[in-house]
Amino acid sequence: MTVTNKPLQKNAISTLKGDSERKPVVRIQPTQGWTSLKLGELWEHRELTAIFIWRDIKVRYRQTIIGALWAIVQPFLTMVIFSVFFGRLAKIPSDSIPYPIFSYAALVPWTFFANSINQASNSLVSNADMIKKIYFPRLTMPIASVLGGLVDFMLAFIILILMMLYYGFVPTINTLWFPVFVLLAMMTALGVSLWLGAMNVQFRDVRYMIPFITQAWLFATPVAYPSSLLAEPWRTVYGLNPMVGVVEGFRWALLGTDTPPGPMIIVSFFVALLVLVTGIYYFRRVEKIFADVI
Repeated sequence: MTVTNKPLQKNAISTLKGDSERKPVVRIQPTQGWTSLKLGELWEHRELTAIFIWRDIKVRYRQTIIGALWAIVQPFLTMVIFSVFFGRLAKIPSDSIPYPIFSYAALVPWTFFANSINQASNSLVSNADMIKKIYFPRLTMPIASVLGGLVDFMLAFIILILMMLYYGFVPTINTLWFPVFVLLAMMTALGVSLWLGAMNVQFRDVRYMIPFITQAWLFATPVAYPSSLLAEPWRTVYGLNPMVGVVEGFRWALLGTDTPPGPMIIVSFFVALLVLVTGIYYFRRVEKIFADVI
């Protein structure tokens, strides 16, 4: 028995060595300092991002009464409330545009922004078990939450088109700028979500601050009132809030208001870009401790 066991052990060892030589070994280590963005890693996991998007959409409307119609009901009812209290009672000016469509044109991108930061900032904590067990680019989760919100955005936008037809607004050459302002809304939503999402993992009371931040940001954005109430140079300074450029850009592109792309919108674009870039770097900086503290 002793003689026959030795060659068996040698063969087993050689087989194990052969297997280890054939199979690549991937070692996952925490990064040091400010790591690179690793955007190529996101592209390699693009199918995973698509799966997260589809999952978020299904979960959002699972066991709901009216399903995807919530994407229409929320901004529409808010528009009705704003029209009664701000438009009819407070007599807020609306740049010579009927107040209902004036406010709804702003509520469409604003609702997308508010829902995106609410969903994306909590996406990591909601998937804590997955983050602890397997490795994948953590950026895919907030990105999927923001991109998934485009479905709600498109449903609400259809109502905006119907309102434009009802009030007799015909698309002009300004409409060609519309994709630019949609991109600006996505940049702002993703940048803010990355900051809040990473902070929410480290400091759990951040999730209680998000509704307050969203509510305060709403009144700091010209949704219920026009930015034309401000004179220069304060109107340009107002553009430091990137959602100002989004909202006024939507109205200008679709309704033809007197807010063409100028200094205010340019400032909003660069602020949104700054928030996005710094948000990605901050997210990458702290994601190495996600599995330990989540």
